Formats: sequence, structure tokens, C-alpha cells
Amino acid sequence: MINDVALALHGLVKRFDTTLAVSGVDLNVPVGSFFGLLGPNGAGKTTTLSMAVGLLRPDAGQAQVLGHDVWADPVEAKRLLGVLPDGVRLFDRLTGAELLAYHGLLRGMEPGVVDQRATELLDVLALGADNRTLVVDYSAGMKKKIGLACALLHGPRVLVLDEPFEAVDPVSAALIRDILQRYVSGGGTVVFSSHVMEVVERLCDHVAILAAGTIKRVGTIDEVRGARSLEDVFVEVVGGRTSTGSELAWL
Repeated sequence: MINDVALALHGLVKRFDTTLAVSGVDLNVPVGSFFGLLGPNGAGKTTTLSMAVGLLRPDAGQAQVLGHDVWADPVEAKRLLGVLPDGVRLFDRLTGAELLAYHGLLRGMEPGVVDQRATELLDVLALGADNRTLVVDYSAGMKKKIGLACALLHGPRVLVLDEPFEAVDPVSAALIRDILQRYVSGGGTVVFSSHVMEVVERLCDHVAILAAGTIKRVGTIDEVRGARSLEDVFVEVVGGRTSTGSELAWL
């Protein structure tokens, strides 16, 4: 039986000292969806996604990728996953081509397959297969793109991306959007975090709003926003907007 849930999170909990960062997150991401995880800074998005992909061990709860438990069956779960963490640490004293070759060989891929896919990815992402620039000297947008290339190299069925459009120029952002939309149209599943409403509304068919470590709203984007804008719903759910009243009258 084909699992119709790409990423399943059940009761994820994470505490840092006395701070409860994530408090019992439950989430089912449908196969083939473009899923946005929305939340303000400090909501627990990065912590949740880090636990979901096996980068951070939860204090409680489970994470499954297409039915494979991330912690009980990590090899199979991670074979199906492509991950772009926030603030990704790359082996940045390599060129883009060398970095992709390294990632591919770490995953046990055939060298010929790695070379072919790396060349295609570097070309499509406008990084240049013959570019001898070291990753450490890449711009912010280039680093996002090479990180995405590393996540895509082994042909995963689920992509989990933490703030993939942050600090990315409009041209690079448009290219990344095109690639992700093509990936989803081919049957892949994308889960990405953001606090930019415009990007989420443009790309996503499903969305969840995370605040204070818990899921506040989840569903199709039309179910979540109803007749209002996603931004209005987000602000209402998250709170935090204050009236200036008579303050700042000097402005």
C-alpha cells in the first residue's frame, strides 16, 4: 500500500533547559503537496523541522517519512529525504562541483550518476559546472542554490527546506520557485518554513501556522485563510500586533 502521508509528526516535544520550544506538534503532510510551515521568529519552526529530519532528537514524539521512522529506521527515512537546514553548514572550501561529488559519494551513489546529476544541477541553478569559485566565496543566493542542489542530488521524494528564500535575491528566488514547482508536479513533496506570506500564498496548497511551539491552524490554504488574506489570519492567530495609540505622534 502506498503511504499517502509524506511526513508525519506525532507529539513532538523539545525543551532547552527551562524553555519549552516545541510542545506536542502533530502534523500530517500529504504526498505531493507543497506545504508551508508558517510562524513568527521564535515560534519553533527550525526546531520542529530539525526533529522531523533527524538533525535534533526530540524529548518525546515520533517523526516518519513515508512510513519510515526517522529515529528507528534512519537510513531508509533519510534516503527518501532531501534537507536544506537554516544556516546550513557546508564544506565551503570546495567548489560547487566538488561539494556535490562529495555528497553523492557519501550517499553511496555511482560516480557516473553523481557527475551527470551534478552537471545538470549546476547548469539549471546557474552555478556553472566549470565554476572554480569556492563555496565560501559564494553569495547568499548561491549558497542557498548549492544547498538545494545537495538536497536534490540523490532524487529524494520529500524535500524539507528551512527558510529557503531568506536573503535570496529575486532572480535566484524565482529560479528556486520554478525548480520546486517542477519537483512537486513530478510527484515530490515539499515542506518549507517561512514567515513571508506572499511566498507561501504563491506556492503552497497546504499550510500550518505554528506559534509558541504548537500548531494553531492547519489545512489547505483555502481552508486556513477562508475569505480573508493569509496575513490577516496569521496575525490574528499569532497575535502580537499592538496599537500605537497616541505613541509615536511625533512621526
